[in-house]
Amino acid sequence: MNTILHQLKNNGLVWQGATRMPQRPSTPTAPEDYLATHIPGGLTDHPAVEIGSPAGIGELRLLLPKLRANAEDNNRLLVWIGPPHKPNAEALHHAGVALSRVLILHPKTAKHALWAAEQCLGSGACHSVLLWHSRLNVAQLQRLQQAAGRGQAQLFWLHDQHSLNPALPISLSMDLQPHPEGLQITVRKCRGSWPPAPFIIDMRQHWPKLTLTDPVASSQNLIIFPGSRAS
Repeated sequence: MNTILHQLKNNGLVWQGATRMPQRPSTPTAPEDYLATHIPGGLTDHPAVEIGSPAGIGELRLLLPKLRANAEDNNRLLVWIGPPHKPNAEALHHAGVALSRVLILHPKTAKHALWAAEQCLGSGACHSVLLWHSRLNVAQLQRLQQAAGRGQAQLFWLHDQHSLNPALPISLSMDLQPHPEGLQITVRKCRGSWPPAPFIIDMRQHWPKLTLTDPVASSQNLIIFPGSRAS
């Protein structure tokens, strides 16, 4: 084999179509562990992760174990750039995220948001950057991934599903849909293997009040309002 090609393959920069995803029979105990049973390395081996998802269906709950793991044994920051809603400080604290190391930015323009993300990723002061941004082109994504490599940080790019672009050179791309048991995940691109078939993340054990334990008995999850206003 050509020496250069061999080096690229060893560094994970070349993928062969015959490569199959390794089987991981271990029983998952948390959302991040459950991802690892379907995606090689889970979220760990991917410096940039694209998530297409309607806002508020559990996309942040899916990321919390990984964000907490990224923060272990370091004093670096978790940066939120342009979140569509105000983060719930109580939920973050309960999940083990140190609020004193959370930085929330609301740039005035999309250009400012990309600049802020690049600076945070490359600074070495941040372990993870959550970026809400409608679209990225190839050059913008490459700049962000290079910055993440310099700063040893991880980028999570969140947007609505209509923006998914299969041509972008991103390590991991997936879209999320709500499901009675938690989340349905479809992996669009996964560096190093074929994307797995769509699968379900069961969050009933970890978030029982935010899932439907019995879809048939959905009336238990409804709050009935009075049919008419009392005079």
